[in-house]
Amino acid sequence: MARVDMRKLVVVFKREYFERIRSKWFLVGTLLGPVFLGVLFVGPAYLSMKQRPATDLANVIVLDATGTGFGPRVAAALKKSFPESPAPQVKSVDPERLAVAEDSAVNAVVRKEVYGFIVLDSNTIANRSVQYAGRNASSINDVQSLMNPVKQQVLAQRMEKAGMDPAKVNALTAEKLDTKVEKIGNNGRETGGGTGNLIFGYVIAFLLYMMIALYGQTILRNVLEEKTTRVAEVVVSSVSTDTLLAGKVLGSGLVAITQVLSWVVLTIGMLFYLAPIMFGKMTPQVGAQAAAARGLPSDMVMNALPTPGTALVIFGFFVLGFIFYSALFAAAGSMVSSQEDVQQAAMPVMLMLVSSILFLQPILLAPGSTLSRVMSLIPFSAPILMPLRMSLVPVPWWELAASLGGVALACVAAIWVSARIYRVGLLMYGKRPSFKELGRWVRYAG
Repeated sequence: MARVDMRKLVVVFKREYFERIRSKWFLVGTLLGPVFLGVLFVGPAYLSMKQRPATDLANVIVLDATGTGFGPRVAAALKKSFPESPAPQVKSVDPERLAVAEDSAVNAVVRKEVYGFIVLDSNTIANRSVQYAGRNASSINDVQSLMNPVKQQVLAQRMEKAGMDPAKVNALTAEKLDTKVEKIGNNGRETGGGTGNLIFGYVIAFLLYMMIALYGQTILRNVLEEKTTRVAEVVVSSVSTDTLLAGKVLGSGLVAITQVLSWVVLTIGMLFYLAPIMFGKMTPQVGAQAAAARGLPSDMVMNALPTPGTALVIFGFFVLGFIFYSALFAAAGSMVSSQEDVQQAAMPVMLMLVSSILFLQPILLAPGSTLSRVMSLIPFSAPILMPLRMSLVPVPWWELAASLGGVALACVAAIWVSARIYRVGLLMYGKRPSFKELGRWVRYAG
């Protein structure tokens, strides 16, 4: 690899950095970024908290095939839970005629006379299953609100048969329990944890992916533009390709870091002024009470910030991941000579990046699984998935060291390969090179 001229590297770096931060699109993106992220992440959560089930959910048919007169009891509980709703229609059904009764109830739902119907049978009395079918069956909130009174009455009847007072059982089971979640790490109790860490980890993973994808693509397009306009021929006459590549990657990386830090500052400012309006004063006591009132874990409100050490490691993953993918994007841009070919050239790099996002949900559900550990150690996915995982569960130090070391080695390899492809491809025009030709470029570009 040719030696990098530090003086010229600084010149290229300053040009890449200041040219981008002075762009009006950078200013627009920086100002609107927190708004977009707020709408994307906070908006749905806020709307779901404000959402309430329909007030007429009890407008259903209760098919009682238990033979114990359990249907009227369930209907009374539904009417009590939804006083503004029409009373449920109770139909006692012989178990052998249940299929016919269900067909009749389906017709009533089709005619929009009722929302749906509930089937009570021997499995319901045995506390095994209850069936609901209706137009709102895909609404989890509606079905859960409708089934809660049914479950309470099943429990009450079973307690009554066991000799307990059903009224007391109903009073006790109707109370909501506030869930408090606390994270325990290698050093004992930690200040953050639970749902707050889950949200923070997801947001961090999404931000890392978005910034690497956006600015990596920016480097790719800039390399292609300089190549197609023949600017590269002038530049490389006074600056080595290695210096040019390093300056582009570092300059664009600092632009990304600048924008992310600006987003963080602006987002904190927005939350400081908007959170009291949306959720009430966010003191620890009131914040926990507000969360409990909405059925949320109380740690969601206050415990979403990382420790300084965690933030430093996440920053390290971002820097290494950005360098790794930016070098590959720059090499892809230097291989082609037209916009038609650039997307195909960048496809292998994008597939590596997108494949990391596909594993977000499995890691969110099981951050300590073998799949999660393996994917957080693979260099191309570690910059996104390891910060997510370490925000959810304690990660052994050796796994963090192995993951960071693996990404660092991958950066060295990516820079070594990309520098050789970049050195030859920047001044090559015509058709896109084959893999065999790329191998020759890497071998002979000294």
